[in-house]
Amino acid sequence: MPEVLVVCVHNAGRSQMAAALLDHHARGRVRVLSAGSAPADDLNPAVVEAMAELGIDLSGAYPKPLTDEAVELSDVVVTMGCGDACPFHPGKRYEDWQLDDPAGQDLATVRVIRDAIDDRVRALLDALVA
Repeated sequence: MPEVLVVCVHNAGRSQMAAALLDHHARGRVRVLSAGSAPADDLNPAVVEAMAELGIDLSGAYPKPLTDEAVELSDVVVTMGCGDACPFHPGKRYEDWQLDDPAGQDLATVRVIRDAIDDRVRALLDALVA
């Protein structure tokens, strides 16, 4: 089973949405982790609300720190704005998704970011389970 690690700086928005959407769409066909290079204390409330609109509950999710072990165990590492803080391990598949940060954005903007992430998640899933 492929393992995907989704990383952003705070693990409070983009990476949480991507991990939840991938887990939702994969239905057990992919193992998903998320982490942040500098994790926040809590998830962005607008992110939690935007995901709830799709029936995905992030109320129990929390930001997690990025570890070398998580990268080593992953087949695919998706990065979103963590730059040089994201560790590189040869032999891993890396994708860098350039997406706006939902921090400080209103719900309408977070929905647009969520939907852009969903498009990329679906394409990644198609590639992994084809």
